[in-house]
Amino acid sequence: MAIYTKTGDRGTTALVSGTRISKADPRVCAYGDMDELIAAIAVLRCSLSDEHQALLRRIQENLMWASAHVATEKPVEKLKTFSDDEIVALEKEIDRMTAQLPPMRSFVLPGAPRSAAECHLARTVCRRAERSVIALQDENEEVLRAACYLNRLSDYLFTLARYQHLESHICEDFWLP
Repeated sequence: MAIYTKTGDRGTTALVSGTRISKADPRVCAYGDMDELIAAIAVLRCSLSDEHQALLRRIQENLMWASAHVATEKPVEKLKTFSDDEIVALEKEIDRMTAQLPPMRSFVLPGAPRSAAECHLARTVCRRAERSVIALQDENEEVLRAACYLNRLSDYLFTLARYQHLESHICEDFWLP
């Protein structure tokens, strides 16, 4: 299969259903933001220990499924449904890491170690993807679950950033106005 099809040369792309829409359509922007998040998590994986690899890969897979649901204007039977268990898995990992972290005293200023900074960058991309999905005002249950997953994922990435400080023995930098 050729990487180029020339079908998008005039600024349109196909949704999962085959419907062609503008590449500037909010739906395309939403799944594009999710694609950027998948790539940001790939960069993050390069910096993290083996302890985190399996979950981060699972997150990337979940984002692929979620973005496929966002990339259609109506439910598609062939797409795997998005399980609430995936949201619970993130919550359990957040709780596990939080139990080992000191209480927060103020807002965190992202910084060293590099792995923590990459977590924060992925978190901000995640928040943008969440805003893009919510802006669709899509009532499809799978899209609603995707928005919920993105919300929880940003919490996970924030907690993972804090956990990187703990693992690296580098104090967090707090913004104290």
